[in-house]
Amino acid sequence: MSTETIPTPRSSYAPPRTRGVNWEKWGWMYMRISGLFLVILIFGHLFVNLVAGDGVRAIDFAFVAGKYSTPFWKVWDFAMLWLALIHGANGMRTLVNDYARKPLLRRVFLVAILVSTILLILLGSLVITTFDPCPAGMAASALPSFCPAP
Repeated sequence: MSTETIPTPRSSYAPPRTRGVNWEKWGWMYMRISGLFLVILIFGHLFVNLVAGDGVRAIDFAFVAGKYSTPFWKVWDFAMLWLALIHGANGMRTLVNDYARKPLLRRVFLVAILVSTILLILLGSLVITTFDPCPAGMAASALPSFCPAP
């Protein structure tokens, strides 16, 4: 009777790191926590905009102005914007780390993801913070009911 030998593994066992911040763990936790919050935020957004009231036919400038005249909806949309963009960027970062083989190409993709995420967060935040529900020069028929007549 002959005995078979098991070939040695290609790489040796590496013990887990014990110092420094484990960014992959925190990224993994962020994806789960932000995903839960995003489900609530997105379904709430869809319900208010499409189901409650007159549905999609009611969405116009006055509808958006009415929502953005209260701080609640600004905070709601801020949270949705920031969570969704960072969640998506983290997911794309994971894909790039998994599939981009060349270090230079990986670096280019990661920088492009970072720059586009920062740019979209800044532009979206600018729109939410500077939106004027009662702009000057707007026709009175298009303004929401709470705006003073021009």
